[in-house]
Amino acid sequence: MKKHPSIPHKIDSIAELHRQLGLSGPQHPLISLVDNTKIAVAVDQLPESFVLGFYKISYKKILKGRMGYGQGYYDYEEGGMVFTAPHQVIAIDPDAEFFGATLLIHPDILRNHALGKSIGKYGFFSYESNEALHLSDKERTTILEVLKLIERELDSPIDDFSQDVLLSYVEVLLNYSNRFYKRQFITRKAVSHDLLTNMEQLLQDYFNDARALHKGLPTVDYLAAQLHLSPRYLSDMLRSLTGQSAQQHIHEKLIEKAKEKLSTTSLSVSEIAFELGFEHPQSFSKLFKLKTHQSPGEFRQSFN
Repeated sequence: MKKHPSIPHKIDSIAELHRQLGLSGPQHPLISLVDNTKIAVAVDQLPESFVLGFYKISYKKILKGRMGYGQGYYDYEEGGMVFTAPHQVIAIDPDAEFFGATLLIHPDILRNHALGKSIGKYGFFSYESNEALHLSDKERTTILEVLKLIERELDSPIDDFSQDVLLSYVEVLLNYSNRFYKRQFITRKAVSHDLLTNMEQLLQDYFNDARALHKGLPTVDYLAAQLHLSPRYLSDMLRSLTGQSAQQHIHEKLIEKAKEKLSTTSLSVSEIAFELGFEHPQSFSKLFKLKTHQSPGEFRQSFN
């Protein structure tokens, strides 16, 4: 595959993408449903890498080649759903062959609509390519049925109700996807539990080898990078397994280490705060009291 250019090509409108693919204009300027076989045929018309100014939701099954999203490539041999928010880098192998359907949604259609305010809660728009949603046969049927409803509405004349009906179907699609991702976290529990164990070890090592003193508090981005996951996928997976986000897990381990130091060393509260990665002891004391309902000094005194 050719080397990607350093600056991806920007495609701001759905109509522009249709032109790039040699398709007729979209039936609605702000939302379109495209047959993936038409994209596969015209994929050599696209730039090597590009950035869309709109949301893209795809169900695709790869017959040959690879799809690139974000930082890597992924083979969708068994079929999967991919969600990309505006301004994410996309690349497609020019030799790729795939089928399915792609829904394009411009942010302008979401303005002044409830979905525009709530779309941020669907964390899968921030997932990486290797975190695609893999559907069971029954789930695939459900997703394709909703896409069919969207296609039917797009084929109807535009009227005062078109936008609300279309966005209602989009919201149903997103809610089903959310449900199916939760199922994926559960059915892949063995893998998820291994990731949880690895994350706990990463935090343990981070605090034990004085990295916190030199690098500051561990972040969700740091943990996700070490585990080769996107930060949002890591947090969503952990919340599904444990009820806590990645940030809450960091705080839990941090408080555990703080209690250990307060109860087994004579270090001052300020020294402990710096060893744990805090720039200001007051921030440490505030977090400790929030999590334990005691100040560090009160905890040390009650323990002794």
